[in-house]
Amino acid sequence: MSQSIRKIAVIGGGSWATAIVKILTDNTVDKEIFWWMRSAGAIEHIRRYRHNPNYLSSVEIRVSAPNISSDIKEVILKADAILLNIPAAFLKEALSGITADDLKGKKVISAIKGIVPDENLIIGEFMNQKYGVPLDDVLVISGPCHAEEVALEKLSYLTIASRDTEAAACFAGMLNTRYIKTNVSDDIYGTEYGAVLKNIYAVASGICHGVGYGDNFQAVLISNAVREMKRFVDAVHPIDRDIKESAYLGDLLVTAYSQFSRNRTFGNMIGKGYTVKSAQLEMNMIAEGYYAANCLHQINKIYKVHMPICRAVYAVIYEQHSPQIEMKLLAELLS
Repeated sequence: MSQSIRKIAVIGGGSWATAIVKILTDNTVDKEIFWWMRSAGAIEHIRRYRHNPNYLSSVEIRVSAPNISSDIKEVILKADAILLNIPAAFLKEALSGITADDLKGKKVISAIKGIVPDENLIIGEFMNQKYGVPLDDVLVISGPCHAEEVALEKLSYLTIASRDTEAAACFAGMLNTRYIKTNVSDDIYGTEYGAVLKNIYAVASGICHGVGYGDNFQAVLISNAVREMKRFVDAVHPIDRDIKESAYLGDLLVTAYSQFSRNRTFGNMIGKGYTVKSAQLEMNMIAEGYYAANCLHQINKIYKVHMPICRAVYAVIYEQHSPQIEMKLLAELLS
């Protein structure tokens, strides 16, 4: 096994970060885990009771108490690999005290399924351009895998993508458990953009459900969504990829249909008449699809890919168009 990854710093304190910590500590490969989260109160609770008080509270946390810290620089400097697991909209704020030198020689693993606002860059591109992390040192984690099912130890699948497939295989070996199976890919652009797009499509799915469309239309919506996804990722990074693989289609399906999908829940609330702000407040969780819809809208001004589903979601949540009217217009375009 590669000697380059032995110490992993998980950055983030939400449900997916908690699930990743559980997977890493359930895996038997020798490694040391460090964990940064913003909340000092949550850190103290975890050190004392070994459970995250805010997310996946049933999961036992088996990270050494001194390795859990609110000092992000300290955590990063101790690690060989930095696993980013916070909402993309807050990544710049979290890393504000970090320099390129702090990340030099380290692998950066993205478990973020979003785009950095303003720059409109996927995480790998942002870390490369802002911090000089070579793209060969970037790894991407994609599903289909919900944190809630990890907590329940239900069989789940992860794809680890990197241009350095040996590093991807090494890290995948650190995630294999009784309930986690892994695949390796070299498609960091496709898997990252696929993870972003599936959140937008899940918002669309929720909106459709909220305004009263049934399962038959949902099937048409998602079959069109996977074709829309293929058109976009092929335009951005044209390589030989099978969009039907689980990292693309599988992740899309679970996010669009699952009861655990926060993006579908957010869309459903919008479809039922909630404002964006009221839906966000009631959920008390981040729906990445909200931010992604705007970022993709800006990015697609460059590529000009035909993306009627993404356009409809943008119109509803950013231009305050009627969900009923937008979904009706969308239905007339789909086949």
